Amino acid sequence: MRELVQAVLFAFDWFVLGYFLVVNTIYLLLLCSAAFEMRTHLLVERSERRWRVLQSDIAPTISVLAPAHNEGATIAASVRAMLGLSYPNLELVVVNDGSTDETLAVLIATFALVAVHPAFQQAVETKPVLALYRSRSHPNLVVLDKENGGKADALNAGLNVASGALVCAVDADTIIEPEAMQRMVRPFLSRHDVVAAGGTIRIVNGSEVSNGRVTTVGVPRNVLAGFQVIEYLRAFLFGRLGWNRLGGNLIISGAFGLFDRQAAAEAGGYAHDTVGEDMELVVRLRRRSYEAGDPKTISFIPDPVAWTEVPESLRTLGRQRDRWHRGLCDVLRRHKRVFLNPKYGAMGTFVYPYFVIVELLAPVVEALGILGLVAGVVLGAVDVSFAILFFLVAYGLGIVLATFTLLLEELSFHRYDRLGDRALLLVWALLESLGYRQLTVVWRLRGIWKFLRKRTDWGAMQRKGFSSPTSP
Repeated sequence: MRELVQAVLFAFDWFVLGYFLVVNTIYLLLLCSAAFEMRTHLLVERSERRWRVLQSDIAPTISVLAPAHNEGATIAASVRAMLGLSYPNLELVVVNDGSTDETLAVLIATFALVAVHPAFQQAVETKPVLALYRSRSHPNLVVLDKENGGKADALNAGLNVASGALVCAVDADTIIEPEAMQRMVRPFLSRHDVVAAGGTIRIVNGSEVSNGRVTTVGVPRNVLAGFQVIEYLRAFLFGRLGWNRLGGNLIISGAFGLFDRQAAAEAGGYAHDTVGEDMELVVRLRRRSYEAGDPKTISFIPDPVAWTEVPESLRTLGRQRDRWHRGLCDVLRRHKRVFLNPKYGAMGTFVYPYFVIVELLAPVVEALGILGLVAGVVLGAVDVSFAILFFLVAYGLGIVLATFTLLLEELSFHRYDRLGDRALLLVWALLESLGYRQLTVVWRLRGIWKFLRKRTDWGAMQRKGFSSPTSP
Protein backbone atom coordinates (compact mmCIF):
# COMPACT_ATOMS: atom_id res chain seq x y z
CA MET A 1 0.00 0.00 0.00
CA ARG A 2 2.84 2.37 0.87
CA GLU A 3 4.42 1.70 -2.53
CA LEU A 4 1.13 2.51 -4.28
CA VAL A 5 0.77 5.80 -2.41
CA GLN A 6 4.36 6.69 -3.24
CA ALA A 7 3.78 5.90 -6.94
CA VAL A 8 0.62 8.05 -7.03
CA LEU A 9 2.37 10.96 -5.29
CA PHE A 10 5.35 10.63 -7.61
CA ALA A 11 3.10 10.72 -10.69
CA PHE A 12 1.09 13.66 -9.31
CA ASP A 13 4.23 15.65 -8.54
CA TRP A 14 5.37 15.16 -12.14
CA PHE A 15 1.93 16.36 -13.28
CA VAL A 16 2.35 19.51 -11.18
CA LEU A 17 5.83 20.00 -12.65
CA GLY A 18 4.40 19.71 -16.18
CA TYR A 19 1.62 22.16 -15.35
CA PHE A 20 4.21 24.53 -13.91
CA LEU A 21 6.26 24.37 -17.13
CA VAL A 22 3.21 24.99 -19.34
CA VAL A 23 2.05 27.97 -17.28
CA ASN A 24 5.47 29.59 -17.23
CA THR A 25 5.89 29.04 -20.97
CA ILE A 26 2.68 31.01 -21.49
CA TYR A 27 3.97 33.67 -19.10
CA LEU A 28 7.14 33.90 -21.20
CA LEU A 29 5.03 34.42 -24.32
CA LEU A 30 3.02 37.12 -22.55
CA LEU A 31 6.23 38.75 -21.35
CA CYS A 32 7.68 38.93 -24.87
CA SER A 33 4.36 40.09 -26.30
CA ALA A 34 4.07 42.83 -23.67
CA ALA A 35 7.58 44.06 -24.46
CA PHE A 36 6.85 44.30 -28.21
CA GLU A 37 3.47 45.90 -27.57
CA MET A 38 4.94 48.52 -25.27
CA ARG A 39 7.68 49.29 -27.80
CA THR A 40 5.05 49.82 -30.50
CA HIS A 41 3.01 51.98 -28.18
CA LEU A 42 5.92 54.21 -27.23
CA LEU A 43 7.40 54.56 -30.73
CA VAL A 44 4.27 54.90 -32.84
CA GLU A 45 1.07 55.78 -31.01
CA ARG A 46 2.43 58.64 -28.95
CA SER A 47 3.52 60.47 -32.10
CA GLU A 48 0.23 60.11 -33.98
CA ARG A 49 -1.53 63.21 -35.23
CA ARG A 50 -4.89 62.10 -33.92
CA TRP A 51 -4.33 64.47 -30.99
CA ARG A 52 -5.44 67.23 -33.38
CA VAL A 53 -8.69 65.37 -33.97
CA LEU A 54 -9.22 64.91 -30.25
CA GLN A 55 -8.95 68.64 -29.73
CA SER A 56 -11.73 69.35 -32.21
CA ASP A 57 -15.49 69.07 -32.20
CA ILE A 58 -15.45 65.98 -34.45
CA ALA A 59 -14.10 63.80 -31.64
CA PRO A 60 -16.64 61.06 -30.77
CA THR A 61 -18.80 61.88 -27.78
CA ILE A 62 -18.01 59.86 -24.66
CA SER A 63 -20.65 59.35 -21.99
CA VAL A 64 -19.13 58.58 -18.59
CA LEU A 65 -21.43 56.35 -16.53
CA ALA A 66 -20.93 56.77 -12.78
CA PRO A 67 -23.18 54.66 -10.51
CA ALA A 68 -23.53 56.07 -6.99
CA HIS A 69 -25.12 54.48 -3.95
CA ASN A 70 -24.89 56.30 -0.60
CA GLU A 71 -21.91 58.38 -1.73
CA GLY A 72 -23.13 61.62 -0.14
CA ALA A 73 -19.82 62.37 1.59
CA THR A 74 -17.70 62.22 -1.57
CA ILE A 75 -20.06 62.53 -4.55
CA ALA A 76 -19.56 66.28 -5.10
CA ALA A 77 -15.78 65.98 -5.27
CA SER A 78 -16.00 62.91 -7.51
CA VAL A 79 -18.33 64.63 -9.97
CA ARG A 80 -16.18 67.78 -10.07
CA ALA A 81 -13.13 65.66 -10.86
CA MET A 82 -14.93 63.85 -13.69
CA LEU A 83 -16.26 67.10 -15.12
CA GLY A 84 -12.67 68.31 -15.26
CA LEU A 85 -11.52 65.58 -17.65
CA SER A 86 -9.73 66.94 -20.72
CA TYR A 87 -11.94 65.79 -23.57
CA PRO A 88 -13.85 68.01 -26.01
CA ASN A 89 -17.14 66.05 -26.20
CA LEU A 90 -17.82 64.61 -22.77
CA GLU A 91 -21.15 63.77 -21.15
CA LEU A 92 -21.32 62.71 -17.49
CA VAL A 93 -24.24 60.50 -16.45
CA VAL A 94 -24.43 60.03 -12.69
CA VAL A 95 -26.87 57.30 -11.64
CA ASN A 96 -28.20 57.63 -8.11
CA ASP A 97 -29.01 53.98 -7.44
CA GLY A 98 -31.58 54.23 -4.67
CA SER A 99 -29.34 56.03 -2.18
CA THR A 100 -30.79 56.40 1.31
CA ASP A 101 -28.41 59.17 2.34
CA GLU A 102 -28.03 62.74 1.03
CA THR A 103 -26.38 61.78 -2.31
CA LEU A 104 -29.17 63.19 -4.50
CA ALA A 105 -29.65 66.29 -2.34
CA VAL A 106 -25.93 67.09 -2.53
CA LEU A 107 -25.97 66.74 -6.32
CA ILE A 108 -29.04 68.97 -6.68
CA ALA A 109 -27.60 71.69 -4.47
CA THR A 110 -24.03 71.60 -5.73
CA PHE A 111 -24.68 71.44 -9.47
CA ALA A 112 -27.97 73.36 -9.74
CA LEU A 113 -29.94 70.40 -11.01
CA VAL A 114 -33.42 70.83 -12.47
CA ALA A 115 -35.87 68.03 -13.17
CA VAL A 116 -36.63 67.33 -16.84
CA HIS A 117 -39.05 64.97 -18.51
CA PRO A 118 -37.42 61.48 -18.51
CA ALA A 119 -37.69 60.91 -22.24
CA PHE A 120 -35.23 58.27 -23.46
CA GLN A 121 -35.27 54.92 -25.22
CA GLN A 122 -35.08 52.04 -22.76
CA ALA A 123 -32.83 49.74 -24.78
CA VAL A 124 -32.03 47.66 -21.68
CA GLU A 125 -34.58 46.82 -19.01
CA THR A 126 -33.83 48.27 -15.56
CA LYS A 127 -35.44 49.09 -12.25
CA PRO A 128 -37.91 52.01 -12.49
CA VAL A 129 -36.47 55.48 -13.08
CA LEU A 130 -37.82 58.04 -10.60
CA ALA A 131 -36.50 61.27 -12.06
CA LEU A 132 -34.07 62.75 -14.56
CA TYR A 133 -32.10 65.93 -13.87
CA ARG A 134 -29.87 68.25 -15.87
CA SER A 135 -27.46 70.81 -14.52
CA ARG A 136 -27.87 74.52 -15.17
CA SER A 137 -24.21 75.14 -14.32
CA HIS A 138 -22.76 72.19 -16.27
CA PRO A 139 -24.78 71.43 -19.43
CA ASN A 140 -22.96 68.11 -19.94
CA LEU A 141 -24.05 66.71 -16.55
CA VAL A 142 -27.05 64.39 -16.35
CA VAL A 143 -28.26 62.82 -13.10
CA LEU A 144 -30.60 59.85 -13.10
CA ASP A 145 -32.50 58.90 -9.95
CA LYS A 146 -33.77 55.32 -9.83
CA GLU A 147 -34.79 52.53 -7.52
CA ASN A 148 -31.94 50.47 -6.13
CA GLY A 149 -30.98 47.60 -8.39
CA GLY A 150 -27.24 47.17 -7.90
CA LYS A 151 -24.24 48.27 -9.91
CA ALA A 152 -25.12 46.39 -13.12
CA ASP A 153 -28.66 47.78 -13.13
CA ALA A 154 -27.35 51.30 -12.54
CA LEU A 155 -24.91 50.99 -15.43
CA ASN A 156 -27.70 49.75 -17.69
CA ALA A 157 -29.87 52.72 -16.71
CA GLY A 158 -26.99 55.02 -17.57
CA LEU A 159 -26.56 53.18 -20.86
CA ASN A 160 -30.19 53.95 -21.73
CA VAL A 161 -29.82 57.66 -21.02
CA ALA A 162 -26.35 58.19 -22.52
CA SER A 163 -26.13 60.02 -25.83
CA GLY A 164 -22.47 59.33 -26.65
CA ALA A 165 -21.23 56.92 -29.29
CA LEU A 166 -18.92 55.53 -26.60
CA VAL A 167 -19.63 54.92 -22.93
CA CYS A 168 -17.09 54.75 -20.15
CA ALA A 169 -18.04 52.81 -17.03
CA VAL A 170 -16.30 54.08 -13.89
CA ASP A 171 -16.66 53.67 -10.15
CA ALA A 172 -17.77 56.80 -8.32
CA ASP A 173 -14.68 56.67 -6.10
CA THR A 174 -12.22 56.23 -8.97
CA ILE A 175 -9.81 59.06 -9.79
CA ILE A 176 -9.34 59.36 -13.56
CA GLU A 177 -6.34 61.30 -14.84
CA PRO A 178 -7.33 64.41 -16.85
CA GLU A 179 -6.02 63.20 -20.24
CA ALA A 180 -7.08 59.58 -19.82
CA MET A 181 -10.10 59.84 -22.14
CA GLN A 182 -8.01 61.31 -24.94
CA ARG A 183 -5.70 58.32 -24.69
CA MET A 184 -8.43 55.73 -24.22
CA VAL A 185 -10.31 56.69 -27.38
CA ARG A 186 -7.31 56.12 -29.70
CA PRO A 187 -8.09 52.49 -30.69
CA PHE A 188 -11.60 53.50 -31.79
CA LEU A 189 -10.11 56.11 -34.12
CA SER A 190 -7.44 53.90 -35.66
CA ARG A 191 -9.39 50.64 -36.11
CA HIS A 192 -12.91 49.64 -37.07
CA ASP A 193 -13.02 46.33 -35.21
CA VAL A 194 -12.63 47.65 -31.65
CA VAL A 195 -15.73 47.16 -29.51
CA ALA A 196 -14.18 48.04 -26.14
CA ALA A 197 -10.96 49.30 -24.60
CA GLY A 198 -9.47 49.28 -21.15
CA GLY A 199 -6.85 51.34 -19.39
CA THR A 200 -4.54 50.83 -16.43
CA ILE A 201 -5.75 50.81 -12.85
CA ARG A 202 -3.14 52.04 -10.39
CA ILE A 203 -3.23 52.03 -6.61
CA VAL A 204 -3.68 55.36 -4.86
CA ASN A 205 -2.74 54.10 -1.38
CA GLY A 206 0.45 55.88 -0.34
CA SER A 207 -0.10 58.77 -2.77
CA GLU A 208 -1.26 62.30 -2.05
CA VAL A 209 -4.64 63.42 -3.42
CA SER A 210 -5.96 66.96 -3.65
CA ASN A 211 -9.19 68.18 -5.30
CA GLY A 212 -9.82 64.87 -7.00
CA ARG A 213 -6.30 64.63 -8.48
CA VAL A 214 -3.28 62.56 -7.54
CA THR A 215 -0.67 65.24 -6.82
CA THR A 216 2.20 63.07 -5.58
CA VAL A 217 2.61 59.41 -6.50
CA GLY A 218 3.94 57.23 -3.71
CA VAL A 219 4.31 53.57 -2.79
CA PRO A 220 2.21 52.41 0.19
CA ARG A 221 4.01 51.41 3.38
CA ASN A 222 1.19 49.06 4.31
CA VAL A 223 2.31 45.51 3.49
CA LEU A 224 -0.94 44.34 1.88
CA ALA A 225 -1.30 47.48 -0.23
CA GLY A 226 2.35 47.21 -1.27
CA PHE A 227 1.91 43.65 -2.51
CA GLN A 228 -1.17 44.74 -4.46
CA VAL A 229 0.85 47.44 -6.25
CA ILE A 230 3.06 44.66 -7.65
CA GLU A 231 -0.01 42.60 -8.54
CA TYR A 232 -1.72 45.43 -10.36
CA LEU A 233 1.38 46.45 -12.31
CA ARG A 234 1.94 42.83 -13.33
CA ALA A 235 -1.71 42.31 -14.28
CA PHE A 236 -1.92 45.40 -16.48
CA LEU A 237 1.55 46.08 -17.88
CA PHE A 238 2.45 42.42 -18.33
CA GLY A 239 -0.78 40.40 -18.54
CA ARG A 240 -3.33 42.55 -20.33
CA LEU A 241 -0.78 44.32 -22.49
CA GLY A 242 0.62 40.95 -23.58
CA TRP A 243 -2.79 39.65 -24.63
CA ASN A 244 -3.13 42.43 -27.22
CA ARG A 245 -0.93 40.36 -29.57
CA LEU A 246 -1.94 36.87 -28.42
CA GLY A 247 -5.65 36.79 -29.15
CA GLY A 248 -7.05 39.80 -27.31
CA ASN A 249 -8.30 40.43 -23.79
CA LEU A 250 -11.29 38.91 -22.02
CA ILE A 251 -11.22 41.38 -19.12
CA ILE A 252 -11.70 45.12 -18.80
CA SER A 253 -11.67 46.51 -15.28
CA GLY A 254 -15.12 47.52 -14.13
CA ALA A 255 -13.57 50.64 -12.63
CA PHE A 256 -12.38 52.01 -15.99
CA GLY A 257 -13.54 50.72 -19.38
CA LEU A 258 -14.70 52.28 -22.66
CA PHE A 259 -17.36 50.54 -24.78
CA ASP A 260 -19.18 50.99 -28.05
CA ARG A 261 -22.57 52.07 -26.69
CA GLN A 262 -24.67 50.55 -29.46
CA ALA A 263 -22.88 47.19 -29.25
CA ALA A 264 -23.24 47.08 -25.46
CA ALA A 265 -26.95 47.92 -25.64
CA GLU A 266 -27.64 45.38 -28.40
CA ALA A 267 -25.88 42.73 -26.32
CA GLY A 268 -28.28 43.41 -23.45
CA GLY A 269 -26.04 45.53 -21.27
CA TYR A 270 -24.58 44.32 -17.99
CA ALA A 271 -25.83 41.03 -16.50
CA HIS A 272 -27.59 41.40 -13.14
CA ASP A 273 -27.11 37.87 -11.84
CA THR A 274 -23.32 37.71 -11.63
CA VAL A 275 -20.60 39.30 -9.50
CA GLY A 276 -18.35 39.44 -12.58
CA GLU A 277 -20.53 41.70 -14.73
CA ASP A 278 -17.59 43.58 -16.25
CA MET A 279 -15.81 40.48 -17.57
CA GLU A 280 -19.10 38.85 -18.58
CA LEU A 281 -20.02 41.77 -20.86
CA VAL A 282 -16.59 41.69 -22.51
CA VAL A 283 -16.77 37.95 -23.21
CA ARG A 284 -20.35 38.26 -24.45
CA LEU A 285 -19.45 41.10 -26.83
CA ARG A 286 -16.55 39.14 -28.31
CA ARG A 287 -18.55 35.92 -28.56
CA ARG A 288 -21.50 37.63 -30.27
CA SER A 289 -19.18 39.25 -32.81
CA TYR A 290 -17.74 35.87 -33.81
CA GLU A 291 -21.21 34.37 -34.04
CA ALA A 292 -22.28 37.27 -36.27
CA GLY A 293 -19.31 36.64 -38.57
CA ASP A 294 -17.72 40.00 -37.75
CA PRO A 295 -15.04 39.36 -35.08
CA LYS A 296 -14.34 42.30 -32.80
CA THR A 297 -11.40 42.98 -30.54
CA ILE A 298 -10.84 44.35 -27.05
CA SER A 299 -7.85 46.68 -26.77
CA PHE A 300 -5.74 47.47 -23.76
CA ILE A 301 -3.94 50.83 -23.68
CA PRO A 302 -1.35 51.18 -20.93
CA ASP A 303 -1.19 54.95 -20.49
CA PRO A 304 -4.81 55.95 -19.70
CA VAL A 305 -4.75 55.70 -15.91
CA ALA A 306 -7.40 55.57 -13.21
CA TRP A 307 -6.50 55.43 -9.52
CA THR A 308 -8.34 53.37 -6.95
CA GLU A 309 -8.00 52.57 -3.27
CA VAL A 310 -7.27 48.94 -2.38
CA PRO A 311 -8.06 47.11 0.88
CA GLU A 312 -5.48 47.22 3.64
CA SER A 313 -7.04 44.54 5.85
CA LEU A 314 -6.91 40.78 5.31
CA ARG A 315 -10.64 40.37 5.83
CA THR A 316 -11.68 42.97 3.26
CA LEU A 317 -9.07 41.87 0.72
CA GLY A 318 -10.11 38.24 1.13
CA ARG A 319 -13.73 39.14 0.38
CA GLN A 320 -12.66 41.00 -2.75
CA ARG A 321 -10.51 38.17 -4.07
CA ASP A 322 -13.00 35.38 -3.49
CA ARG A 323 -15.65 37.55 -5.20
CA TRP A 324 -13.34 38.08 -8.18
CA HIS A 325 -12.78 34.34 -8.48
CA ARG A 326 -16.49 33.60 -8.14
CA GLY A 327 -17.07 36.03 -10.99
CA LEU A 328 -14.43 34.28 -13.09
CA CYS A 329 -16.03 30.88 -12.41
CA ASP A 330 -19.47 32.17 -13.38
CA VAL A 331 -18.33 33.87 -16.60
CA LEU A 332 -16.40 30.83 -17.79
CA ARG A 333 -19.39 28.59 -17.02
CA ARG A 334 -21.81 30.85 -18.91
CA HIS A 335 -19.65 30.88 -22.04
CA LYS A 336 -18.29 27.32 -21.87
CA ARG A 337 -19.16 26.73 -25.53
CA VAL A 338 -16.18 28.94 -26.43
CA PHE A 339 -13.67 26.50 -24.87
CA LEU A 340 -11.38 25.02 -27.58
CA ASN A 341 -13.95 25.96 -30.23
CA PRO A 342 -12.20 27.07 -33.46
CA LYS A 343 -15.36 28.95 -34.44
CA TYR A 344 -14.21 31.67 -32.03
CA GLY A 345 -10.70 31.98 -33.45
CA ALA A 346 -7.81 32.63 -31.07
CA MET A 347 -10.30 33.52 -28.37
CA GLY A 348 -11.66 29.96 -28.37
CA THR A 349 -8.47 28.03 -29.06
CA PHE A 350 -5.99 29.88 -26.84
CA VAL A 351 -7.28 32.83 -24.76
CA TYR A 352 -10.34 31.17 -23.22
CA PRO A 353 -8.49 27.88 -22.47
CA TYR A 354 -5.79 29.92 -20.74
CA PHE A 355 -8.35 31.49 -18.42
CA VAL A 356 -9.79 28.06 -17.63
CA ILE A 357 -6.54 26.14 -17.19
CA VAL A 358 -4.42 28.87 -15.60
CA GLU A 359 -6.58 31.59 -14.06
CA LEU A 360 -9.41 29.34 -12.86
CA LEU A 361 -7.59 26.14 -11.91
CA ALA A 362 -4.23 27.53 -10.77
CA PRO A 363 -5.20 27.80 -7.07
CA VAL A 364 -6.47 24.21 -7.10
CA VAL A 365 -3.32 22.83 -8.73
CA GLU A 366 -1.06 25.00 -6.57
CA ALA A 367 -2.74 23.94 -3.33
CA LEU A 368 -2.73 20.26 -4.27
CA GLY A 369 0.85 20.59 -5.50
CA ILE A 370 2.04 21.97 -2.16
CA LEU A 371 0.22 19.22 -0.25
CA GLY A 372 1.48 16.54 -2.65
CA LEU A 373 5.05 17.80 -2.46
CA VAL A 374 5.02 17.78 1.34
CA ALA A 375 3.43 14.33 1.45
CA GLY A 376 5.92 13.07 -1.13
CA VAL A 377 8.87 14.28 0.95
CA VAL A 378 7.45 12.71 4.12
CA LEU A 379 6.80 9.36 2.45
CA GLY A 380 10.04 9.35 0.51
CA ALA A 381 8.39 9.59 -2.92
CA VAL A 382 10.09 12.93 -3.61
CA ASP A 383 13.68 13.84 -2.86
CA VAL A 384 14.10 16.73 -0.42
CA SER A 385 16.70 18.42 -2.61
CA PHE A 386 14.28 18.25 -5.56
CA ALA A 387 11.52 19.83 -3.47
CA ILE A 388 13.82 22.66 -2.39
CA LEU A 389 15.03 23.19 -5.96
CA PHE A 390 11.46 23.26 -7.24
CA PHE A 391 10.51 25.92 -4.67
CA LEU A 392 13.57 28.03 -5.53
CA VAL A 393 12.85 27.84 -9.27
CA ALA A 394 9.20 28.79 -8.76
CA TYR A 395 10.16 31.66 -6.48
CA GLY A 396 12.87 32.80 -8.89
CA LEU A 397 10.51 32.88 -11.86
CA GLY A 398 8.05 34.92 -9.82
CA ILE A 399 10.82 37.40 -9.04
CA VAL A 400 11.81 37.58 -12.73
CA LEU A 401 8.23 38.41 -13.78
CA ALA A 402 7.83 41.03 -11.05
CA THR A 403 11.21 42.59 -11.83
CA PHE A 404 10.46 42.72 -15.54
CA THR A 405 7.17 44.45 -14.79
CA LEU A 406 8.91 47.04 -12.62
CA LEU A 407 11.51 47.56 -15.34
CA LEU A 408 8.75 48.02 -17.93
CA GLU A 409 7.10 50.59 -15.66
CA GLU A 410 10.37 52.42 -15.07
CA LEU A 411 11.40 52.58 -18.74
CA SER A 412 7.97 53.50 -20.08
CA PHE A 413 6.07 55.66 -17.57
CA HIS A 414 8.40 56.32 -14.61
CA ARG A 415 5.54 57.19 -12.26
CA TYR A 416 7.56 56.61 -9.08
CA ASP A 417 10.14 59.43 -8.98
CA ARG A 418 11.61 58.91 -5.55
CA LEU A 419 14.46 56.43 -5.15
CA GLY A 420 13.00 55.27 -1.85
CA ASP A 421 9.71 54.37 -3.56
CA ARG A 422 11.46 52.37 -6.27
CA ALA A 423 13.48 50.53 -3.63
CA LEU A 424 10.31 49.78 -1.68
CA LEU A 425 8.64 48.40 -4.82
CA LEU A 426 11.55 46.00 -5.21
CA VAL A 427 11.16 44.92 -1.57
CA TRP A 428 7.46 44.19 -2.07
CA ALA A 429 8.32 42.24 -5.25
CA LEU A 430 10.86 40.10 -3.38
CA LEU A 431 8.50 39.36 -0.49
CA GLU A 432 5.23 38.88 -2.39
CA SER A 433 5.66 35.12 -2.94
CA LEU A 434 6.51 34.45 0.71
CA GLY A 435 3.09 34.10 2.32
CA TYR A 436 0.96 36.60 0.42
CA ARG A 437 0.71 34.47 -2.71
CA GLN A 438 -0.37 31.50 -0.61
CA LEU A 439 -3.09 33.63 0.98
CA THR A 440 -4.48 34.52 -2.43
CA VAL A 441 -4.63 30.80 -3.21
CA VAL A 442 -6.76 30.25 -0.09
CA TRP A 443 -9.06 33.14 -1.00
CA ARG A 444 -9.52 31.92 -4.57
CA LEU A 445 -10.25 28.41 -3.36
CA ARG A 446 -12.89 29.90 -1.08
CA GLY A 447 -14.31 31.69 -4.12
CA ILE A 448 -14.62 28.38 -6.00
CA TRP A 449 -16.33 26.81 -2.99
CA LYS A 450 -18.80 29.69 -2.72
CA PHE A 451 -19.48 29.52 -6.46
CA LEU A 452 -20.32 25.82 -6.15
CA ARG A 453 -22.70 26.77 -3.34
CA LYS A 454 -24.27 29.43 -5.61
CA ARG A 455 -23.24 32.36 -3.40
CA THR A 456 -23.64 35.74 -5.14
CA ASP A 457 -23.05 38.18 -2.28
CA TRP A 458 -20.48 40.96 -2.73
CA GLY A 459 -19.37 41.42 0.87
CA ALA A 460 -18.69 44.76 2.53
CA MET A 461 -15.76 46.77 1.13
CA GLN A 462 -14.40 49.16 3.72
CA ARG A 463 -12.41 52.12 2.42
CA LYS A 464 -10.43 54.77 4.27
CA GLY A 465 -10.88 57.42 1.59
CA PHE A 466 -8.33 59.48 -0.30
CA SER A 467 -5.96 61.46 1.88
CA SER A 468 -2.33 62.37 2.24
CA PRO A 469 -0.21 59.49 3.51
CA THR A 470 1.18 59.56 6.99
CA SER A 471 4.89 59.50 7.53
CA PRO A 472 6.36 56.03 7.85
